[in-house]
Amino acid sequence: MVKIGNIELSDFPLLLAPMEDVSDPPFRAVCKKNGADLMYTEFISSEGLIRDAAKSVQKLDIFEYERPIGIQLFGSDINSMREAGRIADYANPDLIDINYGCPVKQVACKGAGAALLQDIPKMVEMTSEIVKIATRPVTVKTRLGWDDNTKNVVEVAERLQDIGIQALTIHGRTRSQMYKGDADWTLIGEIKNNSRITIPIFGNGDVTSPEKAKAMKDRYGVDGIMIGRASIGYPWIFNEIKHFLKTGTHLAPPTIADRVSVCKEHLDFSMRWKSNHAGIVEMRRHYTNYFKGLPHFKELRLKLVTTYSYDEIISILNEVQNKYSEVSVIDN
Repeated sequence: MVKIGNIELSDFPLLLAPMEDVSDPPFRAVCKKNGADLMYTEFISSEGLIRDAAKSVQKLDIFEYERPIGIQLFGSDINSMREAGRIADYANPDLIDINYGCPVKQVACKGAGAALLQDIPKMVEMTSEIVKIATRPVTVKTRLGWDDNTKNVVEVAERLQDIGIQALTIHGRTRSQMYKGDADWTLIGEIKNNSRITIPIFGNGDVTSPEKAKAMKDRYGVDGIMIGRASIGYPWIFNEIKHFLKTGTHLAPPTIADRVSVCKEHLDFSMRWKSNHAGIVEMRRHYTNYFKGLPHFKELRLKLVTTYSYDEIISILNEVQNKYSEVSVIDN
């Protein structure tokens, strides 16, 4: 059993990564149903939260069936992050996570996310302030370092553990890599096997199949794995990994009917949570992923991403199911 503070997880938990414009409640619902053990909200701007910005506040929405779930925060100002931590704590998640890994310009170039890897003392102070005010475990997600010349995550892990974080997730790339090249898990394994480290260490990056998950587990000894992009349009990956780790065999892949059914569930929840119009628009980014690999899908995809009619979308999805019912294997 893996424990994050008082949170008890399975022996090798699978975490759903916080992804901006992806990890909302509708997406989390289908991932939870398909085996995700611990999930996070989309990352939330500390400045937006303390100014009561509607978009930031809405991201605090969590539901009982999602537990355990963490609220993830990012920001560059220590005072703002402390206050945002209080607001997040009041929203009653199971844990609070701090993002020191986001590489995108809009975040990192404003001194937040992965930018804090260039200022470890500030990162430590910011984290310490949130640990002090939180009534629940505080965790961190970060990267190997800013670039190849500053892979300082070993120091980061030790110093953050010393001031009270309860778990650390490490993405196996530097900020300068963004999402390019292969993730390097070597330092992740080094931290996990560091005798000073006693908190759970979760690895993240390039786990796109049950075989890769097993290889990372066996080679680096991490306590669990966080899965991000591989789950978009394919929430089945969580249960597939669990089954493979337990039995060494593969679950049957989802059928077209399975894909259509989960896509409809996702759409329905999206409309309930965001309003009919917004829910329909938000789902457009997911259709390609749910039906990735289908031959000659372009025309149906175009219909899905241009209509505002729920009934028409359902009709198109039924057409997808009927047209491709004989397709047994889809590339993911």
